[in-house]
Amino acid sequence: MRYLLLVLTAFFLGSCKGSQEEILPIKSSLTESVYASATVQPDSLYRVYAAVSGILERNLVEEGDIVQLGTPLLQIINIAPKLNTENAKLSLQLAEENYNGSAALLKDLEEQIQAATLNLKNDSINFFRQRRLWAQQIGSKAELDNRRLAYELSQNNRNILESRYARSKKELHTHVQQARNNYESARINTKDFTVSSKINGKVYALFKEPGEIVSTMEPLAAVGSASVFVIELLVDEVDIVKLSLGQEALISLDAYPLEIFTATVKKIYPRKDERSQTFKIEAVFDAPPKTLYPGLAGEGNIIIAEKENILTIPKAYLIDGNTVNTPNGRVEVSVGLQNLDRVEILEGINENTALIKPEE
Repeated sequence: MRYLLLVLTAFFLGSCKGSQEEILPIKSSLTESVYASATVQPDSLYRVYAAVSGILERNLVEEGDIVQLGTPLLQIINIAPKLNTENAKLSLQLAEENYNGSAALLKDLEEQIQAATLNLKNDSINFFRQRRLWAQQIGSKAELDNRRLAYELSQNNRNILESRYARSKKELHTHVQQARNNYESARINTKDFTVSSKINGKVYALFKEPGEIVSTMEPLAAVGSASVFVIELLVDEVDIVKLSLGQEALISLDAYPLEIFTATVKKIYPRKDERSQTFKIEAVFDAPPKTLYPGLAGEGNIIIAEKENILTIPKAYLIDGNTVNTPNGRVEVSVGLQNLDRVEILEGINENTALIKPEE
């Protein structure tokens, strides 16, 4: 009985050894790629925000509508800016009347300057006449001094009025400009209550209903290109250094399970998303599907290298990244390109080297 057990054990071990899978390396083409999750989005997609707060009076468009640059999208109501605009308009009118009106301060100063000029002219005539008389020894020194003093006072008075006029004119002009700026600012704030499209495109979403409160921090709508779509690819940080603009990507979409689409990498965003530890890549279809919608999901493989007629083995036969099993024991190899199934062998074995699959 013991002998029979030993024989069966030896037969079983021999059978296991004989059943070890052996293959030979083969020459084939190999493509190495970087995997990425894919999401289709309209080109130039952006979220619409209001520049002011208020209450949404009405949506002027519907989801799916085609819009042009400047097309009104939403109307917001708020009484305060309208009142501010009216007050600013009244202030501007008052400032302009003070600057140009018949009862303006400048008009009064002009009349005072005219009177001071006449008075100066009169005092000037009296002074120079008295000085000529005094040169002829006619009149008194005190009378001459009085005439000189009156003449000098008249000069100073007119100079003061002219200086006041220039200063007042500048101040009033400044007030007019400030009032006009305030009025224009108020008008602009009123215009901001009608939110318009910044691009030619399509309305993909409306986030608010009439009657809801609108703030400057919440998006009101989403607008993007109506015909041009991009593919957003999320790539792991360990692979981002392998990518460059212009590389080809193979895209599979859940909505088109039997098709593979080619695309080209057009943009690499330099900032890593700390939450997902990924980088965002944008690619465009070489020949897009007939129908696309925002948010269509799928997978992408960005091709980083391709080689023809190279020595390859199944990846399952590689041990610790650089060793293979042969009938003569383990052999160290140098590897090159890799994909999910196969790996390129640069050195260590040849096409005639038998390989044994490692035990799992």
